Amino acid sequence: MTPGFCQKFSTQEKTPQICVVGSGPAGFYTAQHLLKHHTGAHVDIYEKQLVPFGLVRFGVAPDHPEVKNVINTFTQTARSDRCAFRGNVVVGRDVTVPELREAYHAVVLSYGAEDHQRLGIPGEELPGVVSARAFVGWYNGLPENQELAPDLSCDTAVILGQGNVALDVARILLTPPEHLECQIYSLGWPGTHCVDQAGLESTEIRMPGSFSTVPGPKNFLLCQKTDITEAALRVLRQSRVKTVWIVGRRGPLQVAFTIKELREMIQLPGTRPILDPSDFLGLQDRIKDVPRPRRRLTELLLRTATEKPGMEEAALGAQASRAWGLRFFRSPQEVLPTPDGRRVAGIRLAVTSLEGVGESTRAVPTGEVEDLPCGLLLSSVGYKSRPIDPSVPFDPKLGVIPNIEGRVVNVPGLYCSGWVKRGPTGVITTTMTDSFLTSQVLLEDLKAGRLPSDPRPGFSAIQALLSHRGVRPVSFSDWEKLDAEEVSRGQGTGKPREKLVDRREMLRLLGH
Repeated sequence: MTPGFCQKFSTQEKTPQICVVGSGPAGFYTAQHLLKHHTGAHVDIYEKQLVPFGLVRFGVAPDHPEVKNVINTFTQTARSDRCAFRGNVVVGRDVTVPELREAYHAVVLSYGAEDHQRLGIPGEELPGVVSARAFVGWYNGLPENQELAPDLSCDTAVILGQGNVALDVARILLTPPEHLECQIYSLGWPGTHCVDQAGLESTEIRMPGSFSTVPGPKNFLLCQKTDITEAALRVLRQSRVKTVWIVGRRGPLQVAFTIKELREMIQLPGTRPILDPSDFLGLQDRIKDVPRPRRRLTELLLRTATEKPGMEEAALGAQASRAWGLRFFRSPQEVLPTPDGRRVAGIRLAVTSLEGVGESTRAVPTGEVEDLPCGLLLSSVGYKSRPIDPSVPFDPKLGVIPNIEGRVVNVPGLYCSGWVKRGPTGVITTTMTDSFLTSQVLLEDLKAGRLPSDPRPGFSAIQALLSHRGVRPVSFSDWEKLDAEEVSRGQGTGKPREKLVDRREMLRLLGH
């Protein structure tokens, strides 16, 4: 964007009223960019939940608290005099997109991907088959997933999909509950979060479970409890799951998880990895020319699968009471029921082989099948956006709103950002870049006179509609009251917060 861009608007409308739908990373980054680059713009952020931050609150694993630091930036945006959070408003039900377009100069749809991709196989509806998205929402306190009540009384769980969400779920299932209650940090420990503490000299740390004694300068241990919900901890404390299989249609070179998540699995206390060395034959030569991140990831998989462990590592592996494994070249065919037909008992997998090269590599069935027993089956084959309003075009096959650089096709003044724009891929920084680009396109249209120049009422018009329909929005100051309550409840047990998960209780606390 050119220097001084925010001073160059020639529109007669000095206070553009802009509406953003969705308060996750896409929504907040869009709002942040708009406010920064147009000093007169006012942005209202609509959210169906009572609380903001989307997947940063409800999707990021509780043992990854550093990822949630972006909430501080989002809070600064929400506290701006030119920004307002409007929670507890379901766009498409409480208010329509055409009504928003009438009230605002521009509307940006940033509502993410709140559904999951179905497997599309027989038996998918059996009890014990759970979407990874719902499971993540359950342990992260998403109100609509609190009735999930996953049955963890089985010995073996299978996760279909080999992305970061699959590894998050596997890690939560296998991590000893006391470690979820107390997240361990060590300065200088490979693969863990580093915390500096000046003046702390040489010491020795006994890391629990599969961690060994680590001598050396400035090593120390810091315990920080996570914000996993107490309800989830109660269930996880009773879990009997000892083995988790993570299944993918393709091979080691096509896994979607990243090296950070893989390291965390390899170093998971009290567990051992199960990898078949035959899955990695010939890979050493093939990875020489692949991009560095993929090469490092595959090299770590290779070492884990093929290198003989040292004596101490072997002893710890023998003591490990839990295990996780990667199963490659397997595609789900049918969920197998118990003899009485009441629950999942396993998954029938088609053995696959790869055809094609590079990104076009695809898995094709060989004709062989195998059955993998399990008492819990988690589907982690992708998130999916839903259409929000009949007036908004939607591509059901791709699960996105058709757009050109964030401009919704054939609907002037309507934009999209984030996963509903490009599909559910990438990390938070990917969404940030994408949202900034949509915001820039919107500002260019505003500057060029392609948006309405007449005054628009903004929230005052929508507030009247919502009031008439019995809908009472929640403000950001309301959220800060709930935030303070969560922090207060967490202090009693040393947690950063104890999340409120009951909508009725939240509304009662706010006096609604």
